[in-house]
Amino acid sequence: MAVLRSYTDQERLSGNPVDLEKRHQAFGRNFIPPKKAKTFLQLVWEALQDVTLIILEIAAIISLGLSFYHPPGGNSELCGQAAGGVEDEGEAQAGWIEGAAILFSVFIVVLVTAFNDWSKEKQFRGLQSRIEQEQKFTVIRKGQVIQIPVAEIVTGDIAQIKYGDLLPADGILIQGNDLKIDESSLTGESDQVRKSLEKDPMLLSGTHVMEGSGRMLVSAVGLNSQTGIIFTLLGAGGEEEEKKVKKAKAQDGVALEIQPLKSEEGGECEEKEIKKVNVTKKEKSVLQGKLTRLAVQIGKAGLIMSAVTVIILILYFVIDTFGVKGYPWLKECTPIYIQYFVKFFIIGVTVLVVAVPEGLPLAVTISLAYSVKKMMKDNNLVRHLDACETMGNATAICSDKTGTLTMNRMTVVQAYIGDNHFRQIPHPDALKPEILELIVNGIAINSAYTSKILPPEKEGGLPRHVGNKTECSLLGLVLDLKQDYQAVRDEVPEEKLHKVYTFNSVRKSMSTVIKKPNGEGFRMYSKGASEIILRKCTNILDANGTPRIFKAKDRDEMVRKVIEPMACDGLRTICLAMRDFTGETEPDWDNENEILSHLTCIAVVGIEDPVRPEVPEAISKCQRAGITVRMVTGDNINTARAIATKCGKEFNQMIRNEKGEVEQERLDKVWPKLRVLARSSPTDKHTLVKGIIDSTVGETRQVVAVTGDGTNDGPALKKADVGFAMGIAGTDVAKEASDIILTDDNFTSIVKAVMWGRNVYDSISKFLQFQLTVNVVAVIVAFTGACITQV
Repeated sequence: MAVLRSYTDQERLSGNPVDLEKRHQAFGRNFIPPKKAKTFLQLVWEALQDVTLIILEIAAIISLGLSFYHPPGGNSELCGQAAGGVEDEGEAQAGWIEGAAILFSVFIVVLVTAFNDWSKEKQFRGLQSRIEQEQKFTVIRKGQVIQIPVAEIVTGDIAQIKYGDLLPADGILIQGNDLKIDESSLTGESDQVRKSLEKDPMLLSGTHVMEGSGRMLVSAVGLNSQTGIIFTLLGAGGEEEEKKVKKAKAQDGVALEIQPLKSEEGGECEEKEIKKVNVTKKEKSVLQGKLTRLAVQIGKAGLIMSAVTVIILILYFVIDTFGVKGYPWLKECTPIYIQYFVKFFIIGVTVLVVAVPEGLPLAVTISLAYSVKKMMKDNNLVRHLDACETMGNATAICSDKTGTLTMNRMTVVQAYIGDNHFRQIPHPDALKPEILELIVNGIAINSAYTSKILPPEKEGGLPRHVGNKTECSLLGLVLDLKQDYQAVRDEVPEEKLHKVYTFNSVRKSMSTVIKKPNGEGFRMYSKGASEIILRKCTNILDANGTPRIFKAKDRDEMVRKVIEPMACDGLRTICLAMRDFTGETEPDWDNENEILSHLTCIAVVGIEDPVRPEVPEAISKCQRAGITVRMVTGDNINTARAIATKCGKEFNQMIRNEKGEVEQERLDKVWPKLRVLARSSPTDKHTLVKGIIDSTVGETRQVVAVTGDGTNDGPALKKADVGFAMGIAGTDVAKEASDIILTDDNFTSIVKAVMWGRNVYDSISKFLQFQLTVNVVAVIVAFTGACITQV
């Protein structure tokens, strides 16, 4: 570990193409090859397994064989040729046409089905390839932090890991800040594992970063990583396991992202894993399932009609030949009788074939495939086909505010510093140097070092915000104050940070501890939601930069005079604070409640995140379409809307009983009127989504779509009928749990998904009207014609 700690920037990968290629050759590429695609002939063979087609094939072969067979005694008057008609010479010579025509029809149906399956498989492999190409990871090369495609990561890379990442390779932790990993995909244990250099530095591919940040030295990639080894083992017995999988319950959707085993327990988890690896597995959406059941019901009716037809023809032949005309059953006439019975059987099969609406599942697949292509152009990356059609029935959308309804380009526009409320960013000369230094250091050090502001790509453009958008807005404040945050980071590199309490949904704050330069203890910088941080402050800096006592009444006054006016202007409020630790003994950093208390408030800033200009019209369209839009946000709600504030702050109190359990009856009283849920946690979002879906209010069940970008949004995304993950700001975990990925993080893209979902239903309903009309008429004509002409 000492060697790893001394692994400096200069010793890291240079990015030299020759060196990278050598590493590729020696250690392999960070790529797990997908399962070999089925050939067109294999798809043809699968299509031939259809029961109806098998019946047709048998009937056609028998018909074709009998057409060339002329039994002896066929012209004997004793065999009774009246029933069923007497074949003339021309009809006998053309008898092969019937069997050949059936075989040709089967051939066409099989080719169309196989081609459709091949096209769908090709489409989803392309979709998987696109997702893999867009997935990037942060590494350090040439001493620079860059993002590269996951497939280009090599053994020896230094990768930066952070909250929400899905680890793409195995590695060894060389620097960590409060790092917790979810290894349940490998071990089956739901508890998060704390990683540290001393105790447990091994990081495995396919696991999720739930808290913290750090850096790891990549030790194994591709087939040599933990996920790759598992896939290799599964691949050895893949063919045998597939037979077991086919017997298992069909899994909705195609797994588009490689995932590791869910547990180390044998067969069951292997079957789950093989399902995810098998990207060629056919999807069966809800609508397809309904229409397939409808086709089966119609097929049963057709089977009854065909059976009645065959029975009528056979009974009439037997009664007419052996009863009315009194012909005896002669041995030499048996082949002729069999020929008649086969002919009647073929007529019955014809009625059955006409009755079965085989075009229904095909029509659904074609409609969905067409809509999916169109949705891609509208910035909807569909991971599961059934989500496309489900959006056509959506009645409620629970949307995040930041980035979805807003532009997610945040800017600090107001600040409260040194007892002064600045409506605009103050000039640096208006602030005491001591306060200015604390603001700059508190922002530069107490932010993820991956967050930065880069020059615009084009001349005259806006600076590029890389990393967390809130932190970028604070870094923008530093630049507006004519200061250089990078100089501070160079002086205090990430390796010198003593302790980091990373942001999570419980803390709603971030704190970083550093050693003081003079060695007289430690200093901690904190930032977070203003009302949360202010409750932990016991001091505040005055205009001279001197701390003074900050009492509860002072806090209430600040909320009334500063925070509420900022909230009324639609601004997010963030509080910057600090605390010095002196004394000979080092504090107990694991005692968070004690450490994150007795803070000194430095400043409160108001951050603007403008609403996307197209969102109001999009929400109006949803309302006109009968869809209720609910905003779910972790931000403080505009205090002028007292009712919405009450719904936000008292949500849990309103839906839980004395034992703290969620009561569906209480929730049913809240959600129909709820439009804004403020200061919500991911758990609140999941509770709301589950409550709406399980609710018995109304005649029909609500169909809920929800958006999410964070790791903890995963349960809500999974629970919702359709989960939308943010393609830009979303974490890998959120994308993995979603059904559709919004590549532009825009609410209007959700509205377009609704439009295409309804288009699917409209197209299918029209086709259904046509198909059923044709089938009913065709069955009647076939039944009547067979009975009349043959009898």
